Amino acid sequence: MPWALVISCCIGMFAATASSSTRAPFLLEMATDFAVGLPAIANLFGLTAVVWGISSFLSGKGADRWGRQIFLVISPAGLATSLVATVIIEQYWSLVVCIGFVSIFCGSFSTASMTEVSLRTDNQQRGRALGWVMSGQSLTLLIGIPLAAWIGGWIGWRGVQISVASVAILAGILLAINANNNSKMPRDINKRANSKQLTLRQALTAPVVRLFSSLIMERIGFGLATFYYPSFLRTLYDLEIEAIALPLAGFAVGNITGTLLGGQLADRFPFRRVSSAGMLLLSGSFALAWFLWTPGLVTTAFLGIGFSLFNALSRPPLMAALADVPTEVRGVIMGLNSSVASIGWLTASVLGGWLYLVVGFKGFGPLMLFVCVIGALILLPDCRQRSNQLTVNE
Repeated sequence: MPWALVISCCIGMFAATASSSTRAPFLLEMATDFAVGLPAIANLFGLTAVVWGISSFLSGKGADRWGRQIFLVISPAGLATSLVATVIIEQYWSLVVCIGFVSIFCGSFSTASMTEVSLRTDNQQRGRALGWVMSGQSLTLLIGIPLAAWIGGWIGWRGVQISVASVAILAGILLAINANNNSKMPRDINKRANSKQLTLRQALTAPVVRLFSSLIMERIGFGLATFYYPSFLRTLYDLEIEAIALPLAGFAVGNITGTLLGGQLADRFPFRRVSSAGMLLLSGSFALAWFLWTPGLVTTAFLGIGFSLFNALSRPPLMAALADVPTEVRGVIMGLNSSVASIGWLTASVLGGWLYLVVGFKGFGPLMLFVCVIGALILLPDCRQRSNQLTVNE
């Protein structure tokens, strides 16, 4: 396994995810600094999801045509520059533009890193490699947000943005050092891709579309948990903000553990769709109990860990199945992964707010079970497809 590449991409993925999520503790301060209402700052998360998704798709097409190395090196540098710009500017609409550029570089990096890692690892190690890269996102939950809130008391949100920019620069330097190794295989791959180009319509076969549909369902369930779990704890048990740190840490640990173990599951069990479907069903069962059975804080925290663990276990097999496509279209498929995932995030944000107003948190468990079951059932038609089979007919 190309550990230097995997670790560098993991660090870069941490920086990309932290570039937006670490703003969450400072919404009020940012609203004050830019003299706007809280919703105007919160809506920047929606902007990030949309632009990130579009950038991922376009970068995937570009990576298949020109190679991934240019995106792997330039994206961290562009991300760092854009983050520094958010610190300097003083007008709200200038902030919107800067956040847009941040999202563009995040989308291009996430696509290039996932594609490059999937191409540089053989099929027997691909699940674990992708799991390590995705763990960078999980580390944001465990380390990034709590650390941002802690050091933000001294350096403010602007200092936190500078810190994230430093991590992005580190990732860019590490990737530049490994540039020669990273570009050996893509040269041959790009030659084959130029000799046999598949269109996007040819790449989006029924099995691939079903994988994307399942991904949307999984992201809706995880998004509902991520967005509303802190409010659920504070409302149900009347907790202060510092009291929810431990349950949230447990949730993050479950996510990281599941991501790493999910990579092992994807590599050791050839029927990756079956693995993903089974874990989705288990996570949905935990979600139902999580929001409906609330005898105490400890029970709620452990049920949250259970949901996070099995939800994360479902992700690497799903991602590895998506990577089982011809190399000449893998970039665009991995780019569409982020675009499709953003649909799930946006749906969770809107649907969760509406559901809370109508029925309260009691409705979250049944809804999360429903989307997990649908996500699992969507994969059933292709459940006999082994990991060494290509999802697109060559």
